[in-house]
Amino acid sequence: MPEEPIPTDKRSFKIELDPGTYWWCSCGRTSHTPFCDGSHKGTGLQPMKLEIKEKSTVSLCQCKATKNPPFCDGSHREL
Repeated sequence: MPEEPIPTDKRSFKIELDPGTYWWCSCGRTSHTPFCDGSHKGTGLQPMKLEIKEKSTVSLCQCKATKNPPFCDGSHREL
């Protein structure tokens, strides 16, 4: 059974990303928020692949309660 994710903040992480592949941390244990650093090993949780096709600004979830991972959907307002 997977462990529960750990919220890293109760607000989104707004960032401009260049085209490429990114791995969003779904466990909350990373030291490189909001991106995976491998700290999920042994938790039963996995990072989520994020493909960016063109340079864009995104709001990534840090509370880990979003219904639209890896993007913030405002769920942190209900915590």
